[in-house]
Amino acid sequence: MTPEELSAAITACLQDAVDAGDFTVEMPREVRVERPKSREHGDWATNVAMQLGKKAGMNPRQFAEILSARLAKIDGVAKVDIAGPGFLNITLDAAAAGSLAQTIVETGDSYGTGAEYAGTKINLEFVSANPTGPIHLGGTRWAALGDSLARILQAQGAEVTREYYFNDHGNQIDRFARSLLASAKGEPAPEDGYGGDYIADIANAVLAQNPDALSAEDPQEEFRSRGVELMFAAIKKSLHEFGVDFDVYFHENALFEDGAVDTLLEQLKTSGSLYFDEGAWWLKSTDFGDDKDRVVIKSDGHAAYIAGDIAYFKNKRDRGFDLCIYMLGADHHGYVARLKAAAAAMGDSADRVEVLIGQMVNLVKDGKPVRMSKRAGTVVTMEDLVDAVGVDAARYALTRSHADSNIDVDLDLLTKRSNENPVFYVQYAHARTCAVARNAVAAGVERSAFDASLLDHATENELLAYLGAYPSVVATAAKLREPHRVARHLEVIAGAYHRWYDSCRVTPLGDADVTDLNRTRLWLNDATTQVLANGLGLLGVSAPERM
Repeated sequence: MTPEELSAAITACLQDAVDAGDFTVEMPREVRVERPKSREHGDWATNVAMQLGKKAGMNPRQFAEILSARLAKIDGVAKVDIAGPGFLNITLDAAAAGSLAQTIVETGDSYGTGAEYAGTKINLEFVSANPTGPIHLGGTRWAALGDSLARILQAQGAEVTREYYFNDHGNQIDRFARSLLASAKGEPAPEDGYGGDYIADIANAVLAQNPDALSAEDPQEEFRSRGVELMFAAIKKSLHEFGVDFDVYFHENALFEDGAVDTLLEQLKTSGSLYFDEGAWWLKSTDFGDDKDRVVIKSDGHAAYIAGDIAYFKNKRDRGFDLCIYMLGADHHGYVARLKAAAAAMGDSADRVEVLIGQMVNLVKDGKPVRMSKRAGTVVTMEDLVDAVGVDAARYALTRSHADSNIDVDLDLLTKRSNENPVFYVQYAHARTCAVARNAVAAGVERSAFDASLLDHATENELLAYLGAYPSVVATAAKLREPHRVARHLEVIAGAYHRWYDSCRVTPLGDADVTDLNRTRLWLNDATTQVLANGLGLLGVSAPERM
């Protein structure tokens, strides 16, 4: 019995109780069932009695007693216990618990998907590194987390557009252009410029494209336009090789070139969303938790930086997005209130905007921090990390921790082929399931029969429990925007599988006959294969069949 089937059964019991006059209550949209913290408390637990008891005009425990009597009559339910003030702990019989293995195999790639966000158009903006240098570790973390979050949201029915905000407007681009020009002239980088071998590489590439670049009418503009294009091509290539491709590359400059910002600001002046003070126009961002209101139109009449943010949000809404998620670095905490205020300025709900803040990543080797990149000079880049540990290990390591926590990436650990290495631990579990399946074929074990009641070993109950919890883990990861929940749960499944593998055989010993127990255990083995592959796919990590 799957969590969804049990939830539906509880809902049916509630409706039966209402129809019978046991109590009167408005039916919930969904009854949530979860794994109890201790397996001794049963297979599943629900707090529905605590949610609805008072609404029905009775003590939650009294409500639970009425409901438990009906639940106990459901096929597949072995017993129902009431704990504390009204928790319902439900134990399934072996056949009902074991049937999940067959369900997972038959559901295949769709196991763990849902429809919570069906019909919702989400714009997910992440990475958006300035085209002034290679992607550093912070941007690499966002690439891994952002792409995984997009996959998880899509698994819950959302229509997700991955968007890269291409910042080609502002002082940093000027500094980049001056750095390229200085390199081409053989001069040292400007004091506020960029260093590293990549600057020389791009300057030389510009000269290769246009040998007369230094004698152009405006050499700095020549190096700017060609250099930004070359740098961004290199960024796109790095991201693609990391398994991350964007649907939209939005150029910031476009907001200013087509007059969108100026037009919008004139509209806002008369909308009541801005107020005039000290010769400037201000946005009431303090209403959304900002430490001070922000200038949108400066006293000299020019647009402040936040004006582009407001215009960009309007552009996204005009494109039909219901929710705009921004994934920003640790130094962008102030943007949370500003972007929500920008939504409100457009007469929209601040809930249309979500801002996720990511913390720093430290690279460690031999117990010491890795500070410098051979190519970038001052920072460690995506290429540095991938060259050291590979795409799978890099993506997994950057995804398995909460975005709002600082993390240390241990290069020595991620290159180990041992259970200490979390990505190896999960991938090896998947490869082991595939090896068991191959050995089963060689031994004549097929999935021709299935008797769920035979899956009654303690390690089988444990493994089934974690496989059954997978859909709710994915749903929670989508709801809370926390891809790390999927990674951590895969590690739990891998551990349960390894313990099962050590205790239960799929293939018969020696010349023993193949039995239905062997065949049924093959279903459980293959169900684990499917869940591990589905979960790794959500993280953009491969599921190898051999290691």
